[in-house]
Amino acid sequence: MEGQLGPRDSLPTLSEVVVESSTNGHLHLLHSRNANSLNPSSEKTKGKWETLVLAYKTLGVVFGGLVTSPLYVYPSMPLRSPTEGDYLGIFSIMFWTLTLIGVVKYASIALKADDQGEGGTFALYSLLCRNMNIGFLSPKNVSSNLGISRSVLHDGTETKTRLGKFFEKSIVARRVLLFIAMLGMCMLIGDGILTPAISVLSAMDGVRAPFPSVSKSLVEALSAVVLIVLFLLQKFGTSRVSFLFSPIMGAWTFSTPLVGIYSIIHHYPSIFKALSPHYIVHFFLRNGKEGWLLLGGTVLCITGSEALFADLGHFNRSSIQIAFLFTIYPSLVLTYAGQTAYLIRHPNDHDDGFYKFIPEAIYWPIFIIATSAAIVASQSLISATFSVIKQSVVLDYFPRVKVVHTSSRKEGEVYSPEINYILMVLCVAVILIFGDGKDIGNAFGVVVSLVMLITTILLTLVMIMIWRTPSILVALYFLVFFTMEGVYVSAVFTKIPEGGWIPFAISFFLAFIMFGWFYGRQRKIEYEFTHKINLERLGILLSDPGVQRAPGLCFFYTNIQDGLTPVLGHYIKNMRSLHKVTIFTTLRYLLVPKVALEERIVINKLGLRGVYGCVIQYGYADSLNLEGHDFVNEVTDFLKEHIQNLSGCISSNPMEIKEDNSDLEDAKRSGVVHIRGKTRFYIGNNCGWFDRIILAFYEVLRNNCRSSLPAFGVPLPQRIEVGMLYEA
Repeated sequence: MEGQLGPRDSLPTLSEVVVESSTNGHLHLLHSRNANSLNPSSEKTKGKWETLVLAYKTLGVVFGGLVTSPLYVYPSMPLRSPTEGDYLGIFSIMFWTLTLIGVVKYASIALKADDQGEGGTFALYSLLCRNMNIGFLSPKNVSSNLGISRSVLHDGTETKTRLGKFFEKSIVARRVLLFIAMLGMCMLIGDGILTPAISVLSAMDGVRAPFPSVSKSLVEALSAVVLIVLFLLQKFGTSRVSFLFSPIMGAWTFSTPLVGIYSIIHHYPSIFKALSPHYIVHFFLRNGKEGWLLLGGTVLCITGSEALFADLGHFNRSSIQIAFLFTIYPSLVLTYAGQTAYLIRHPNDHDDGFYKFIPEAIYWPIFIIATSAAIVASQSLISATFSVIKQSVVLDYFPRVKVVHTSSRKEGEVYSPEINYILMVLCVAVILIFGDGKDIGNAFGVVVSLVMLITTILLTLVMIMIWRTPSILVALYFLVFFTMEGVYVSAVFTKIPEGGWIPFAISFFLAFIMFGWFYGRQRKIEYEFTHKINLERLGILLSDPGVQRAPGLCFFYTNIQDGLTPVLGHYIKNMRSLHKVTIFTTLRYLLVPKVALEERIVINKLGLRGVYGCVIQYGYADSLNLEGHDFVNEVTDFLKEHIQNLSGCISSNPMEIKEDNSDLEDAKRSGVVHIRGKTRFYIGNNCGWFDRIILAFYEVLRNNCRSSLPAFGVPLPQRIEVGMLYEA
């Protein structure tokens, strides 16, 4: 089947999330980018001010991990009798890392590679899939027979590059690309575990400077308590306290560079001579392998840079660029310069490189700000992890878990109880088991460097296949950043025995869950596609005199569209009935961030009396607001409109249309029922060992994940589950 589209390419999947009920009962998009845009004159008068306000808000959401990195960068380095030249070389490395990766790669290039306003690793993958038709969910087939505008699904050019054609023909290449995207998501989740641990632990460690009698174990216990309280507050959402986030991070962002300037003047005024790259060359010539190993600590200076890109959907390009270039970047440069200036005069204080350079007069105010900033940074990564899990669930790459919207105004503010408590246990375990900041820093370096490298690879593919960037510029970009980040990755890989294995273990476990779920769902879709019920077969089943049309309205949930689920045939054969009005309902994921409101629900008559098809379409950044009776009203209103539109057709039969309207009203009054298949694999003796293991694991996941119907708020008395065995 190489070079051809498999069932997963052409067929949708049924993915559900549990969401908060809509206040007005309507199925709609929150904060849709396509609706109700301001007119040009309003944008001119308000645009600049709104951009500045957004830039201020990004301080508390986007840059929490990046701007608090001075807390743990120097303590994470295994420095041995460092000299003045060593510190100048380290500062030069950090400066050029922040400049090249932060300013050039992320702020200048990556932010332009958005997928209709959304950013992050998966947005790059989705952008490649949509434009080049190389994903496991094909935009070409998604758009067929649905009346969806082609521009929404495919904004690439018709002529494809050689690389694009290679990906379309090679299923191995497509699977490798999917694995890279999955690895990026898993690493980001690992970031959500390590950032709270290292940030809070590094901030709380400041208690030991004025009170040397305080033990390391007590600091770890206090950090664990702070994190437990933080995770327990997640269920309330961040809206009520988020107004504090930006002021806290603003105070941190503006106070630390002031301390840095004081330290530069007081300790080493000529620190900025280290901006010359020749200090980097001398550093490596002098230290050799030891200097290379120190890169595992210096890479932490760019911690959280991926958030510049990943949080693009919640703000906009201009606000993030303004905040980073005019506040975060200069703040970090001055802070690291101040730390380095202090350490040049006090070379043995590197294990506590942050708090030692704080003047005694302002120590406690800075400690309070640092602790608050660490908590805000932790909150930002926890929220980002919830968002990634939600995306994975919606894309059917992760078992269904409960995802609740905690804000009616902020679409991206979500909370998952199961994931929250798992993160809490893992964060506390990381602190209590690996309490040494160096060990956690080693683990953190693996996450930071790998995520950056994955983004570089995907951005290079975007440049080649979509932007059609000149070859010389692509080569220059890839050579500079792949080499730079590759060296960082090679350095942090040596730290795997010293704590770096933590993110690998977490990512491997998550990737195994994602792959097992994805493979099981794919096999199930393949079975349903092979054994689907077409309309001709349905007509034969209903023509049987023994099959009755029961009164009432039935929503029959199905995973496929080019045909009907085999559960339907199983149901009719055994129940000997079908409801008078039956709507075959499918949730369909589209390879776009958001689906326009007018394209959200698509209803068609399937050619048999009282039988309709309903497709609810959504993108990976959409919020589905569906709730019980209101959902029924929404779909039936669309159905009435569809029937009414048929009355205007020349070939329409007025009597038949009148009967359809009458049948719909009668069925709705008789009662509503929701039917879904509860299928599982029958693993026979003819199955190979791989299928036996993976499909058995999939069944364990499926039996312990959330059901689909609660996503619609369907009352229990209206639910019917039809069991059926699928032969593996």
